[in-house]
Amino acid sequence: MNTMKHLYTVSVYSENHVGLLSQISNIFTRRNLNIETLTVSPSSIKGIHKFTISTYSDSFTMNQLVTQIEKKIDVVKAYFYENEEIIHQEVALFKVSTSGLFESKEIENIVNKFHAEILEVNPTYTVIKKSGTTDYIDELFNQLSSMDVILQFTRSGRVCITKETKEKVSDFIQEQEKCRIS
Repeated sequence: MNTMKHLYTVSVYSENHVGLLSQISNIFTRRNLNIETLTVSPSSIKGIHKFTISTYSDSFTMNQLVTQIEKKIDVVKAYFYENEEIIHQEVALFKVSTSGLFESKEIENIVNKFHAEILEVNPTYTVIKKSGTTDYIDELFNQLSSMDVILQFTRSGRVCITKETKEKVSDFIQEQEKCRIS
């Protein structure tokens, strides 16, 4: 059994019903797992939503967690992935002082170095958007923080897709449909 804790990403496919998020988060709590990031959105399958949750754990616990999540009646299927199996990103918004941005060429160079996008500029603040991995966003945050120009900061949870050609849940749903028809 591998007890090494590292970051896993859980994908939960479900119908969009009230209270399911609470039920899923309770499963994490019972296993003493902290949710690092969480996003929920419609999936590529009509009527099915996708929860993307990241947490630090070990593979044994992740197997148990996914099995427990799948017991929920509204859950279609759940999977867990290591970083090498997925392509993942986050989005961050930085509100920085406009005067600080225009007074320092260094800040402009940092923004350009990270290929960040400027969304809005007004006399008081400038909003900068950056998508990327957690480490990349953290690095931009640290560099801007050292310049003391950040007025506000927020980031999304992780979003991901697998490196497989299609979502595993599609095959699962097709198999279930065949069994239902037979």
